[in-house]
This record gives sequence, structure tokens and C-alpha cells, in this order.
Amino acid sequence: MTSKVTVYSAEWCAWCHKVKDFLKQNKIQFEEKNVDDPKNAEECVKKSGQGGIPVTEIDGQIVIGFDQKKIKELLKIQ
Repeated sequence: MTSKVTVYSAEWCAWCHKVKDFLKQNKIQFEEKNVDDPKNAEECVKKSGQGGIPVTEIDGQIVIGFDQKKIKELLKIQ
């Protein structure tokens, strides 16, 4: 089963690039939502309860920051 993954990020955010690079290296498809768009920023805050990025949503579970251990756990990768 393929996980539904969404990354809330911005071009200027170094940790956002780390999350996206990690997902790409592990061949995980994801949707990217740029928080410079107010609609995406509002959606991100609603889901995460805070304004920091990156925020990654994996099958409805929220991961704040680049928490590699939690991302691997939710995606069931080594």
C-alpha cells in the first residue's frame, strides 16, 4: 500500500529541502504544498497546531520538523 504523503514547505527553508530529499532518496511520492501561499499556510497551521515548517503529513499523521525516525516508522522503511 502506498502512503499518502504531503509536505508543507517553502523554497527558503533548508530543513524542508532535507525532508524532500530524504523522501526522494527513498522513492516516496509526495505532494508539496508551499506555505508562501496563504491557503497552504493556513491549512498547515490547522493540521499541525503551529507555524513552523517543515510539516509532513503521512496518512493523516503529522510530523513536525525533519524527524527522520518518525518518518521512517510511519512509512515502514528501514
